[in-house]
Amino acid sequence: MSWEPVLKAVGQAVNGQSEAAKAALEKCWDETVEEDHAQRCVLAHYLADQQENLQSETRWDEQSLTEFTYLQDGDLAAIGVPSTAGFAPSLHLNLGDDYLRAGRVQDAEDQVVRAQQSVARLPEEGYGAMIRDGVRRLQGRVEAANAAL
Repeated sequence: MSWEPVLKAVGQAVNGQSEAAKAALEKCWDETVEEDHAQRCVLAHYLADQQENLQSETRWDEQSLTEFTYLQDGDLAAIGVPSTAGFAPSLHLNLGDDYLRAGRVQDAEDQVVRAQQSVARLPEEGYGAMIRDGVRRLQGRVEAANAAL
């Protein structure tokens, strides 16, 4: 499958949670094959945000990270990510947030550590600053949860 329908579906998802975005992403997912790791990583990442319950969101975020492990450095260039490593912090941030909301504090902390290890690859401004801020906020929430235990 070409990236065109994936990018169109992602564009819908970026505008927020909607049945149309979810349906478009699911259609693209159904049209991928197991070896389409880059597309499946991106689709799962955005499908997670379209879910109405935490369990489904977590499953999609875990799927996205699983697909990510198969990627080579330039595999996400089609979506404007020149180095695949730049996508990792966002994946870990999202999964860590899922885990924390599910009460899985240690798993969330592990994802924060993994996100922190990969944020150095992000630009200082824009997207990189947004992800760094998200990781810092998640770390604070994890620390608060640990203190409450």
